[in-house]
Amino acid sequence: MQQRLPSLLDPPITFAHRGARAHAPENTLESFELALRLGAAGLESDVWLTADRVPVLDHDGVVKTGLRKRPISEFARADLPGHIPTLRELLDACGTGFSLSLDLKDPDSAAAIVEVVGECDRSLLERTWLCEPSLNRVLELRELFADNPIRLLQTTRLERIKGTIERRAEYLARHGIDGINLHRTDWTGGLVALFHRFELVAFGWDMQHEHELREGLRMGLDAVYSDHVDRMSDAFRGEIGNPLP
Repeated sequence: MQQRLPSLLDPPITFAHRGARAHAPENTLESFELALRLGAAGLESDVWLTADRVPVLDHDGVVKTGLRKRPISEFARADLPGHIPTLRELLDACGTGFSLSLDLKDPDSAAAIVEVVGECDRSLLERTWLCEPSLNRVLELRELFADNPIRLLQTTRLERIKGTIERRAEYLARHGIDGINLHRTDWTGGLVALFHRFELVAFGWDMQHEHELREGLRMGLDAVYSDHVDRMSDAFRGEIGNPLP
């Protein structure tokens, strides 16, 4: 068996994608609570802002009203369906003893996220990873939060990166970005090692089968994302060992 390569984060984070969405309705408090019971070390979701600037957790960002679909941004929080939780409700229900990975679906949501997380538990800020696809936007966020421990990642695909991968890694490191989040099919052990050389974390998403999860952990990824929290927990135990209590 291939020897596991070292990760920068020890232990690596196991993120439940939209909660335990293979086991319960995605992005619901039920799904997030179940993910933690099944052993996830982190929770992942997508963040949108309501018309009254409340950060809420939903993937598509639209609400069906009759035959129409309207964006969440047109609704006040009080007018949204009950199954869509706010970020604060998630932290109230689940506590703060885990890592958070939040996709910034609304480009203006970052400041509201930082405010809510900081009010609930300031120590959680350094375990909160904001994922932004736009390189320019993630650089703007680093400047905006220069004195804040919030973590920033660029989420992208290899095919979208202009220039060499080493140049992108150097650029992210030089501008204080914490790492990169790529699809599982983009990662190799050599690529993980390249980003680690620049002290950048390497996160891998869409790992749905145990062999994919084990391979990702073995190549030294610092975090993996899965809908199947049970498989992810089994893979973690098989490659890393039992999590700390």
